[in-house]
Amino acid sequence: MATDDIEPPRLAREDVLVVPDDRFSTDTVAIVTGAASGIGRATALALAHNGLTVCATDVDEDGLTETERRHADLDLDGRIATTPGDLTDDAVLEAIVEAASEEGSIRYLANIAGIQHVAPMEEFPVEKYDLMHRLMLRAPLVLSKLCLPHMREAGGGAVANMCSIHGHYVTRDKVAYNVAKFGLRGLTQSIAAEGDGDVRAFSLSTAYVKTPLVVNQIADTAENRGITEREVVEDVMLGEARVTELMDPVEVANVFAFGLSKHGRFLDGGDLLFDGGYTLTY
Repeated sequence: MATDDIEPPRLAREDVLVVPDDRFSTDTVAIVTGAASGIGRATALALAHNGLTVCATDVDEDGLTETERRHADLDLDGRIATTPGDLTDDAVLEAIVEAASEEGSIRYLANIAGIQHVAPMEEFPVEKYDLMHRLMLRAPLVLSKLCLPHMREAGGGAVANMCSIHGHYVTRDKVAYNVAKFGLRGLTQSIAAEGDGDVRAFSLSTAYVKTPLVVNQIADTAENRGITEREVVEDVMLGEARVTELMDPVEVANVFAFGLSKHGRFLDGGDLLFDGGYTLTY
């Protein structure tokens, strides 16, 4: 099994979990970062199909256009409004929230954007660490800070953070990713502590998902560990799991939709392990 054997699946309308919630309407806005591909795109489409107006953002403008096209082609409900931007720029973060506020009442924020770099710690470029920190930890903090007043004004809301099994235990050669995911769990708990029950926060920790981020790291992991790409998939990515297949992005998106809804009202400060038995069994 090589990289070419793993392709991110195409979401279908019937794949999306539709959750009944009076707040899920086009007057209500959910900001979704990383919405140009992978889990971010699936979450943007799923939340829109649940009736929300989604402010989809990503640095990849062409990818955002494709997300809009997929929404139209699948004839999904709700709306998608795209706001391209670099999440490492504070002025852009402010512009994203301002644009979202013009679409309706901001109640939801899904921090999903992420990148990966695979290298031993002694060789890990500090500038790459700084980039990943700003994108995957600092940007979620700043966006949460900017969205909190809007959520309180709207009568409540929720922040969902895309974590990982790497926020529970780490693998080698991914120091920046590991640190960011552990940090996101701390951010989640901090938001919950200050949300007073009106603004909730939760994180979602998955194992390996069929996304471009995962597919693109197979070759680098194989090189760094001196193993084959097949061994990376079968031994590293799936070797500790009980459900021995890679997850589809929409399966993650559906959990986000449930968690953000009224049915997740007691999900506050916690982390959902959605990992096929990867972390807690051996």
